[in-house]
Amino acid sequence: MVMSVWCWEVQQQLGGGIVRTIAMGSSDGLRRGLDVKDLEHPIEVPVGKATLGRIMNVLGEPVDMKGEIGEEERWAIHRAAPSYEELSNSQELLETGIKVIDLMCPFAKGGKVGLFGVRV
Repeated sequence: MVMSVWCWEVQQQLGGGIVRTIAMGSSDGLRRGLDVKDLEHPIEVPVGKATLGRIMNVLGEPVDMKGEIGEEERWAIHRAAPSYEELSNSQELLETGIKVIDLMCPFAKGGKVGLFGVRV
């Protein structure tokens, strides 16, 4: 499993070249005074059919041991919300394949859903 060395997202500009960040992975070895590089673009993750059924970390790196995702298109993780007209108004349910979730708290298709857990 290949993981990024270090990646932090700027949460707040404190001034004087100092920023408050959020670690997007392990912060082992972090210490004051380290040189950093601004990527000059937001964190982007792969999107498309190749991502369906895959497990990725917050940086879009595969963590399911199935190899690279191979999707060409990448979208920024911070985007404007879709307009009201773009949202699905169907009453279809999204089947997660997790019986407990599908039975106890089903999700409507077209809404915002995030499932997080530990793979065992």
